[in-house]
Amino acid sequence: MRLQLLALLGLALTFTTPSSAHEPPGEPGWSFAIHGGAGVLERARMTPEQQADYKAALQRALDAGSKVLKDGGAALDAVTAAITLLEDDPRFNAGRGAVFTWDGINELDASIMDGNGRAAGAVAGVHVVRHPILLARAVMEDGRHVMLSGKGAEEFARDHDLEIVSPDWFATDERRRQLETLKAQNLSALDVEFKYGTVGAVARDAAGHLAAGTSTGGMTGKRWGRIGDSPVIGAGTYADDAACAVSATGSGEYFIRAAVAHAICERVKAARKLTLNGETEEVPLTTEVLQRIVDGVMAEVGELGGDGGVIVVSPTGKPVFSMNTPGMYRGRATAEGLNEVAIFADE
Repeated sequence: MRLQLLALLGLALTFTTPSSAHEPPGEPGWSFAIHGGAGVLERARMTPEQQADYKAALQRALDAGSKVLKDGGAALDAVTAAITLLEDDPRFNAGRGAVFTWDGINELDASIMDGNGRAAGAVAGVHVVRHPILLARAVMEDGRHVMLSGKGAEEFARDHDLEIVSPDWFATDERRRQLETLKAQNLSALDVEFKYGTVGAVARDAAGHLAAGTSTGGMTGKRWGRIGDSPVIGAGTYADDAACAVSATGSGEYFIRAAVAHAICERVKAARKLTLNGETEEVPLTTEVLQRIVDGVMAEVGELGGDGGVIVVSPTGKPVFSMNTPGMYRGRATAEGLNEVAIFADE
């Protein structure tokens, strides 16, 4: 009954809201969104120069993925184009610039999913692969497994000629300082970092196919081989052409418990179908309905005690964001000309 009500809500909003106010006319074009982590991001903690630097970095990644889509490329290629740039940028907690574990190493996780057939790949606990997102994609394209970890994942990377670097490649002075502060003052990860470090991207290409990817260094001071939601298909990453593509960032344990990415896509799928007199029809999904669904799932994460954010694209309409934190590094672009990056929740 609840799912049918969601579908009815979607239909009602479709007919009562002028479509031109929310959706582009005709067939949907490409759509793209990125994030660089959510958390306690407040203007008082960032200088105007720092804000400008982060926005410029986000714009570069947004432009890289958008160019792929503008040129008729695949959603998967747009996702990896943006994430590889973010993995090389020490401002973000993924790849170079990843946080340190309790033992003073950088431990990397990533996942990717193709909405066209729901193929997926993920890696966890790698230390020498320059681009974990490319390793996750190689696992997906190999097709024998979905998730590899540790030394086995690194052996797989070498077998597939992916770039291997020294562990020192990922280390930065600022991340080392954060770990030292955490240990010296017995603080939590957020006390020294102020945000959940993860990068991600979601895309819809001109052919209507969806893709999502996520990459992270985890949380400062993590121990015992801790793995969050980022490499977990259905929690931090999910894509299904029949529903949506999602990449998450936040308190990973809660996102895993709520199966956030999969939950959003399942509710979208339900909202696109209406059953009357025993017959099921597909109804349009407006951006407004998508936003309500995404906000609803994030509210449930908050009720569990978790926080963070998500980026989502669907088969129609523009990308949406949702967060229950003061900010999230993010950006979105569409074939219709939308192009924006933002940091704070009120932007």
